[in-house]
Amino acid sequence: MPMGTETTQGPLSGIRVIEFSGIGPIPHCGMMLSDLGAEVVTIDRPGGYGPRNDALERGRAVLTLDLHDAAEAKLAADGAVHADVLIEGYRPGVMERLGLGPEELCALNPRLIYGRLTGWGQDGTLAATVGHDINYLAITGALAALGRPGDPPSPPLNLVGDYGGGSMLLLVGILAALVEREKSGRGQVIDAAIVDGVSSMLAMFASVPIKREESVLGGAAPFYRTYECADGKFVALGAIEDKFWAAFVDRAGIGGDWPRYDASLWPEQSAELEALFRTKAASEWAALFEGSDACVTELVELSDAPAHPQLAARRTYAGGQPAPAPRLSRTPAAIRPRSDNGRAVIARWMDG
Repeated sequence: MPMGTETTQGPLSGIRVIEFSGIGPIPHCGMMLSDLGAEVVTIDRPGGYGPRNDALERGRAVLTLDLHDAAEAKLAADGAVHADVLIEGYRPGVMERLGLGPEELCALNPRLIYGRLTGWGQDGTLAATVGHDINYLAITGALAALGRPGDPPSPPLNLVGDYGGGSMLLLVGILAALVEREKSGRGQVIDAAIVDGVSSMLAMFASVPIKREESVLGGAAPFYRTYECADGKFVALGAIEDKFWAAFVDRAGIGGDWPRYDASLWPEQSAELEALFRTKAASEWAALFEGSDACVTELVELSDAPAHPQLAARRTYAGGQPAPAPRLSRTPAAIRPRSDNGRAVIARWMDG
């Protein structure tokens, strides 16, 4: 990119967002919108939602309101009337009971994009039921597919549900609605459900049900799983394709012919590789395979990830926080400061 063509404003500069604070996917979506240049006012409740998270909560102007107080709820509504986007993650009906539902606010601001994010969705047999990431994954088939054969299914932190199927799905809906509004001049309501987003991410497996004992990508295959090494640390082996497996075999010094896609042989083959990897420390294996196409990588603890040479070279972390992503050549995203002047920001919106 030619020097001097970039701007310090992100691609969403000028977009105004009201975020009703919560936990999990809503603050992640708000973080992404702020990083991309939107001006985000977070409506927080007295006492907040627990300990502060400097990364997830960055880039907001915060306004603490008791939404059960009519005057304070009116201030939140005033912000929405002058906003482009609203995001909330309460159970269905909560915003309506506060007088802040989409019917009321979209009537006052027809250009408003009203983003709703829940686990089960706005309708259905479980819509009014509480739940968490693990519960949403449970009914989609995703959780049953996770984990090694013979072990209980393992929840993947809250990455697949809250963030992958939740905040990122809501973000896609918001960006699509902003593009459409340029043509129609009208906003719309987004019903983003984690169960929908996770199901969408399972599209690759929709026609081929996953059996964990036969799952190449789930850790059953000996050539796509983690192995413990002599020092108690782990390496990841991802040699799926034949040429990558050949590179692994060559450097590992494995002899004989391996019929790799006969799942009945995978337990025996895995045991052989388990014994092999226990003969060296993880760093020794990493050094042995460095520069090869064997797809062997030493596992890094999260606390050590920022210092990994690849992440350090790309500046994937900034000031101890994940840097904004993705990277745009002309209107790059940026980490923006957090403040407590949400009231002043809404007043400026109303004046302008």
